[in-house]
Order: sequence, then C-alpha cells, then structure tokens
Amino acid sequence: MSGVVHEFGGTRVLVCAGDGQSLAAAADAGTFLGDAWATNADWIAVPLARLGPEFLVLRSGVAGAVVQTFVNYRVGFAVVGDLSPRLAASESLRDFVREANRGRTTWFVADLAELERRLAAPATAAESSLPSSGTISS
Repeated sequence: MSGVVHEFGGTRVLVCAGDGQSLAAAADAGTFLGDAWATNADWIAVPLARLGPEFLVLRSGVAGAVVQTFVNYRVGFAVVGDLSPRLAASESLRDFVREANRGRTTWFVADLAELERRLAAPATAAESSLPSSGTISS
C-alpha cells in the first residue's frame, strides 16, 4: 500500500501516493479497494496522475466500470487533480464530472483541501455544491 490515511470531517480517507499502480481498468479497482479495507478507510483519494490513459475517455467505459466497482463496495472514490484542460476539451466528460460531483459517492476535486471541505460539509450542502474542478464556465 502506498498512501497515507487522513481523517476529514470524521471520515477516514486513504490518500494514495502520486506514484504507483495505475487505475486503468475495473480490475485494478480491486487493488485500491484492498488498500482501503486494510486501512479501514471509508474513502480513497487517487491522484489524477494515477489514472490510466483511457480512464477519462468515457467511450472506453473504464471510468464507469471503476466508479461502479467503488459504489458496489461502498467505498467513496475521489479523483484529485486539475481536470480543467480535459473538461474544456470534452462536453461528455464535463457532464460526467458534474453528475458525479452532485452525488455522495464519487467526486472529482482540485485538491485535498477541497475533498476535506466536502467531507466536512453536511450532506445536503455537499450534494448541492460543485467543487471548483467540476464547474463549467460559459
């Protein structure tokens, strides 16, 4: 396991290191889930750099399969990093991120401070607010 456990708003979060195994397919989620379970983490925060090259290409199906795996096992999943260039280039990715960030199980956040704020917020406030990495400028 390569990461550190933090407690944000009473929630245990395994923050993965910037280097290590890529999350490139749904099968890879098992390794990340095992690390989360080994540390009794409720959430796992994965740096953007650890995502496989097809993860943010929605037509590949990787993001949907990975997210579904984390949902099925009731472990929150956060992608941490600046998605701005990717969001600007893909309307479907913007929509995916916006919808994910409206929920309570999968978030795309700019940094750990944003994740901490969201986890510390009451559920209704967190569900109605979009983090900066998910905002769309017109």
